[in-house]
Amino acid sequence: MKVDQHTALYAVIGNPVRHSLSPALHNAAFSATGLNAVYLAFEAEEIEGCVKGIKAFSIKGASVTIPFKTAVVPYLNEMDPLASRIGSANTIVNENGRLKGYNTDALGALKALEEKIRLPGMTCIIIGAGGAARAIGFILKENGVAISIANRSRKRGERLALSLGCEFIPLDEIKGAKGDILIQTTPVGMYPHVDQCPVPEQMLKEGMVVMDIIYNPDKTKLLKAAKARGCTTISGVDMFIHQGAEQFRLWTGIDPPVAVMNHVVKEALLKQGERR
Repeated sequence: MKVDQHTALYAVIGNPVRHSLSPALHNAAFSATGLNAVYLAFEAEEIEGCVKGIKAFSIKGASVTIPFKTAVVPYLNEMDPLASRIGSANTIVNENGRLKGYNTDALGALKALEEKIRLPGMTCIIIGAGGAARAIGFILKENGVAISIANRSRKRGERLALSLGCEFIPLDEIKGAKGDILIQTTPVGMYPHVDQCPVPEQMLKEGMVVMDIIYNPDKTKLLKAAKARGCTTISGVDMFIHQGAEQFRLWTGIDPPVAVMNHVVKEALLKQGERR
């Protein structure tokens, strides 16, 4: 990778982000397409200063992750219609100093699910009440899925359920809940806390589709338990690559090298697994 005065800068903003594979994903894509660009990780304490920095330093685009996906919205100049409906943005495009927010989480999750199942008419329990849960809830509802929100914090969970027009389930009562699909959107089980699982294994029924949006590790404790109990499992790697590919397209206008992106992420996860 050659870095010079013409190199375009892209970034991921969040806290924590040191575990993120977004730099590996996007730098590989820039290299494969011959773009003079670099992608860095910025671990931030607050979002307002980050948005000012994007403008001040002419950062061309940014990924936004936990905990800033909804907090970033008031600081953007414009929102894509889907991101506006969701009320959450995980992608920023800098158009000559004017920042526009997009939500590729929703599209990434939808593509990962549609590779395995037909969605219309299904029921889904979403664990979590953050930006990713909001994005996935909206996109599934728009695709004919009946959803429920389960969350540890009743206040946040009820607020999201109200905005989605769906049922709220306290997380400590989830054992008896039923759904065709279970989607886990919280950081529970993320590296380095790989021994954690957000739900009791007894609720995982044979034939259920279980998706965990965590991609590090690619096989979380939840997914391992789900597979052992006869569920169809979807790794967060699939959603991660799909949403990253859409980010690349938005930033560059170029078709993303998906095969390269897929390869570099899986290689990085394999190396991390060998070191653990």
